[in-house]
Amino acid sequence: MIQEEVEAVFRREQGAARATLIRLLGDFDLAEDGLQAAFEAALARWPTAGVPANPRAWLVSVARNRGVDELRRRARLRSRDALLLAQADIAQAASAPADEADAGDDLLRLIFTCCHPALGMEARVALTLRTVCGLPTPAIARAFLVSEETLAQRLVRAKAKIRGAGIPYRVPPDDRLAERLDGVLAVLYLVFTDTYAGAEETRGPPGSLAEEAVGLARLLDERLPGRPAINGLLALMLLHGARAPARYDAAGELVLLENQDRGLWNRAWIAEGLERVETALRAPAGIPSTYAVQAAIAALHARAETPDETDWPQIAGLYAVLMRLHPTPVVELNHAVAVSMVDGPARALGLLDALAARGSLAGYHLLPAARADFLRRLGRKAEAITAYREAMALAPGGADRRLLARRIAGLQGP
Repeated sequence: MIQEEVEAVFRREQGAARATLIRLLGDFDLAEDGLQAAFEAALARWPTAGVPANPRAWLVSVARNRGVDELRRRARLRSRDALLLAQADIAQAASAPADEADAGDDLLRLIFTCCHPALGMEARVALTLRTVCGLPTPAIARAFLVSEETLAQRLVRAKAKIRGAGIPYRVPPDDRLAERLDGVLAVLYLVFTDTYAGAEETRGPPGSLAEEAVGLARLLDERLPGRPAINGLLALMLLHGARAPARYDAAGELVLLENQDRGLWNRAWIAEGLERVETALRAPAGIPSTYAVQAAIAALHARAETPDETDWPQIAGLYAVLMRLHPTPVVELNHAVAVSMVDGPARALGLLDALAARGSLAGYHLLPAARADFLRRLGRKAEAITAYREAMALAPGGADRRLLARRIAGLQGP
């Protein structure tokens, strides 16, 4: 029982503790190794001594001592001049304050460091998942559909880039904050979508990492208040995340939005999301962020008590707005789906075929899946089955493939 409690404390505190340790020790790997050693020490000591009143401070203290010892060991292997420089680093690591009140600021610094534009987007997402969220390397590798070795090398290169380029461990100055914030929000949204609607390997306990992404967005909103883009992203996460309890049934099978038990939706998150989306849409410049427009679409789904009450004309209109603000093939695909609910599948199929002809979504399973749905609704069963099979071959996860298989079985009959 005590092991479960220790593990729960570690999951809760590891992000902020790791961020503080990176500030104190100046090294990602030292912080990670020290935190792991502290966790093992907690498993050995807490069953008899009890969980300390401030477990995060305890973990940071033990991990820092381990890190300082390692710095001293490394220093002894250096030349005399390098040893003098190392001693200054050791003194800084050993004496810098680890104030509990700084934990939020440390986490904010870590987020901006992991999301630095000098890193590629895949490296930013992987480093954020590993370092900020604490997701194990094997799980991240499965999410990216790469080997553990490849993912580990990607993380090593990202950390080396941070060290080699001298990327500062800080929140950027005001004149750079807006452009850097856009990159951070993009990474957080990818973390959210990869863990909320992505591969089964990253979902973990229901909503766990999606809730972590929401928590990080809340931290941004708290530390950088009054920014519509942050508010829009937080509203979008809350409104999508509210549906998490109903997205999978007891057998782990994917449940589409129109078939979900809306009584399972998180009404507290919906209420907060609806309030935030109204604020986010009233951007001072008069042009809402793309996150705010997406949140407005999610709000229309959240307000509908039944699928038939969904305001599809307004959703189609909002997707048209989104195509002007952020014209991407995925937005165009979603617009076609909304049009199918307003004007029927025949017109939507024409939009989808034009999109497919451009080849920009080749390999994206939701394109043939949407096409199959339009064909099914038009009564063109054989073509629909072919499109569903194409989508199955491209689908990234077992739950998606099983859903498509059920659609094919329904068309084939007994």
